[in-house]
Amino acid sequence: MQTHHTLSGKVALITGAAHRIGATIARCLHSQGMNVIVHYRSSKDAAEQLQSELLAQRPNSAYLIQGDLHDTATLRNLVKESCQWQSRLDVLINNASSFYPTPVAEVNEAQWDDLLCSNLKAPFFLAQAASSYLRQCHGCIVNIADIHAERPLKGYSVYNIAKAGLVMLTKSLARELAPEIRVNAVAPGAILWPEHGASEQTRKHIIADTALKRQGNPHDVARAIVFLIRDAEYMTGQVLTVDGGRSLSN
Repeated sequence: MQTHHTLSGKVALITGAAHRIGATIARCLHSQGMNVIVHYRSSKDAAEQLQSELLAQRPNSAYLIQGDLHDTATLRNLVKESCQWQSRLDVLINNASSFYPTPVAEVNEAQWDDLLCSNLKAPFFLAQAASSYLRQCHGCIVNIADIHAERPLKGYSVYNIAKAGLVMLTKSLARELAPEIRVNAVAPGAILWPEHGASEQTRKHIIADTALKRQGNPHDVARAIVFLIRDAEYMTGQVLTVDGGRSLSN
């Protein structure tokens, strides 16, 4: 017997939610009745536009919070402020991420620190700060991983390492925070092209590499997150791959 679980009135904190996949996740969860906390670092205008859009649909349903996730000392207060908004926190979505090439011969320590922090260190310390609040609501954490955690992308070694760490973080936290808190991840494939661009040839090659022979879209990722939050009550420590079958290729 299936039971429909409503998300209405629950609260989600989404990092890096001002644009791209993060904004789509915020809109999708909001459409399911959730109240969303839109975190941003420097994209204030985009964050305010998204908040206005969501508030026009439902009053007091979207809250903005600014913060630099590299400043680890501030993360506990960031989570605390988020939880004070509606006196609860049901979901933490670690979406914020840096992504750029780091050829081995050219990598510097600043790039290492930047990529490891946004993709691994910040998600860990945000989860640490949020765990006591999530436990009260039997909430969950969803990390946005990447298929390149298992299939390394040439020239992006530091990013690959960071995302591989995020997958192990997902499994480790799932073990440690159970049974009150579930922790899962979504690993997107060809969903959005990098902001710094990808050549037409590269795009065609990537799409040809997928079993479904087409590019996905951010809604595919958002729907997977809804499933993990609402329907996957007996899943924890898992990674849902949303890549059109690209990881099936040799």
